[in-house]
Amino acid sequence: MICTLTIARYPGWLSFAGILSMAFFRIPLMFSRNCSFWKLMGCGKNGSFDKIPDLRQWAVLQVFDASATSDTASYATPAFLLHWWQFFHCELSTVVMEPLEGHGKWDGKECFGNIRRQADDEGPVGVLTRATIRIPKLKSFWSNVPGVTAAMNEAEGLICTVGIGEIPWIKQATFSIWENREAMKNFAYRMKAHAAVIRKTREDNWYSEEMFVRFKILSINGFRQHQTGLEINW
Repeated sequence: MICTLTIARYPGWLSFAGILSMAFFRIPLMFSRNCSFWKLMGCGKNGSFDKIPDLRQWAVLQVFDASATSDTASYATPAFLLHWWQFFHCELSTVVMEPLEGHGKWDGKECFGNIRRQADDEGPVGVLTRATIRIPKLKSFWSNVPGVTAAMNEAEGLICTVGIGEIPWIKQATFSIWENREAMKNFAYRMKAHAAVIRKTREDNWYSEEMFVRFKILSINGFRQHQTGLEINW
């Protein structure tokens, strides 16, 4: 399996085109060659994990039925999407990656295939965490977000992160890139604020569905480290 994530940022006065793209992109993606799974998503404010959506910034995730290869150009985004982004003068950031380990489902599907539960790999890693939040738990979940965001400000080894989601406030995901696996694990399990939230997800049963996947980065274009080390800097 190969996965691509593209973040498109529209000029402010063309943000309406981003909204329209969520409808128009569905047809070419359904006929995309070798594409077994895809999602069209919005982003949080300024690319962060935030309750306020950013109408200028939109995401496209694609999963391809193919073995890992250095020829990443073969995992092509449909031409219609590329022409659309070019016509509306979008700034693009794209990462191509291979799923290495993880668990969980997305809308009831094992969209990244039968990946290993554990895997060792050197170099930068991408991490996707997503969940469907139970409506009665929304207040409790979002009240804990600021603490985790603050903890990320102190995380060593974080290159960038972006908040994405299918449905505002309910179906949420975070994609992050770390310098290495150890840095990711230090934040996930040793940072007190994040470890406390992980515990609360189990105790309070926040999610009706959740997923965690770690990726090997094959190529990256456009993602730039913010001067604080936390967000995508456009």
